[in-house]
Amino acid sequence: MKRIESSSNSLVKYWKKLATTRKERDKTGEFLVEGFHLVEEALNGTEVINLIIRDGVEIPHNWNVDNIYIIEVTPEIAAEFAETEHSQGIFAHCKQPDFQVKSSWKKLLLVDAVQDPGNVGTMIRTADAAGIDAVILGKGSADPFNAKTVRSTQGSIFHIPVIRGDLIEWVEQLKTNDVPVYGTALDATSVVYNKVEKGPAFALIMGNEGSGISKELLQQTTQNVIIPIMGGAESLNVAVASGIVLYYFATV
Repeated sequence: MKRIESSSNSLVKYWKKLATTRKERDKTGEFLVEGFHLVEEALNGTEVINLIIRDGVEIPHNWNVDNIYIIEVTPEIAAEFAETEHSQGIFAHCKQPDFQVKSSWKKLLLVDAVQDPGNVGTMIRTADAAGIDAVILGKGSADPFNAKTVRSTQGSIFHIPVIRGDLIEWVEQLKTNDVPVYGTALDATSVVYNKVEKGPAFALIMGNEGSGISKELLQQTTQNVIIPIMGGAESLNVAVASGIVLYYFATV
């Protein structure tokens, strides 16, 4: 076990960059996770480069860390890259999961410029729970490896493929493969989501918190749907709306 006591150590500086900078995460294909639950999920779901523990923190006996390089740090150093107010003092420096696109995917969630990391993380978690094959993040969406996004997934980031891509290209390919694509929009042609005849394959697009799905994408969908608002609320949170519609289409 290695011990680091200086904040000027190159690894400490690097971990801080991973924790705070999307550019660094994108460039290296690496990221940090924090807390016992997420670290355990990482150990079971991706390549862990280093396990970082604060003084006095013990690794659970049932974890298999025989081939993991463990680094102990002082509380002061741990605080430099901790993202939670009351950190549990355990971190994993990980490789981003490498999921390959599969032609067998028949149930997908497409995310168009949803910017809040908490919303994106919750949508990934919900898609995982609903048995969706993959989540496709379009341009302008929050980084799936942002610390808040990762926490909001509660480990689902390691279970379900999360791919970044061009949603126009994805929609075109899905329709070519006879996968119906549904958008969510307050549009004259939209129908209530549970009035749509569902089948074994579908893709659902959810859009930006303020402006919704881009007009270009909405024009390419098979059908646009709405969730009726029965009370005084103006609208639903995008992650909540995703859960309602995903579970309808996913339950055949």
